[in-house]
Amino acid sequence: MNETQLNTPPAVHIPSDQRLPSGTGPSTEALAIEVRDLNFYYGPVQALTGISMSIPARQVTALIGPSGCGKSTFLRCLNRMNDVIPGARVEGQVLVQGQDIHGPRVRLEDLRKKVGMVFQKSNPFPMSIFDNVVFGPRIDGVSNLTDLQEIAYRALTQADLWREVKDRLHNNALDLSGGQQQRMCIARALANNPDIILMDEPASALDPISTAKIEESLYELKKLYTIVIVTHNMQQAARVSDRTAFFLMGEMIEYDQTQTIFQKPALKQTEDYVTGRFG
Repeated sequence: MNETQLNTPPAVHIPSDQRLPSGTGPSTEALAIEVRDLNFYYGPVQALTGISMSIPARQVTALIGPSGCGKSTFLRCLNRMNDVIPGARVEGQVLVQGQDIHGPRVRLEDLRKKVGMVFQKSNPFPMSIFDNVVFGPRIDGVSNLTDLQEIAYRALTQADLWREVKDRLHNNALDLSGGQQQRMCIARALANNPDIILMDEPASALDPISTAKIEESLYELKKLYTIVIVTHNMQQAARVSDRTAFFLMGEMIEYDQTQTIFQKPALKQTEDYVTGRFG
């Protein structure tokens, strides 16, 4: 297996009539996600107000802001994870590669394969490391063992975990350390061959060494995937992201190149937050 084979995600077949079609034209070809005037409600409570932003493809976009400001709610809007919440309601548009994800032709299964998710707390299934990683492709109909082994090797390598687990792939995933479990969950998301990966504070509960491994993997992953990450860690956002959006009380206050947000923000609210004056 050569380096090109390793870094090229295997094609997991989706029938053409079930795919999310790609956008066309110069306005969408460089964008992975476009959000237009998004409002979100938990019952009568409005949690997000008038969010509009364009998220470029194959970059890391960080969402920062104090607790309860709407970052995670917004992140979950990008693959409709909020749909399961009773009374939840969304207004506006979320376009993934030019396609409105709330459109009648969009199936949630296809959307969530295209837009994968890694949660704050690792959630390994009580099965082997190998079975965890290939769980999604198996559900999608991949049954050939050689194909599954190739997917597991590629995903675990991209998540910077292969060397640590290659001799114990059939051990229970619950025996892994916390940092290894989180990287395995990243590999599990990658195994589904997504275009976009959403990460909700993936390193908040990890030690500095495990955090560094995840951050290092982001530099390689963004060559192939679009990544949107929620983080409370200002240093982490500054280190790993290309663009940063600052949220406050359900509104997006400022969104720009990360260097601009941290060194020369346009608004005093942003400056006060990134310099630690509040939050």
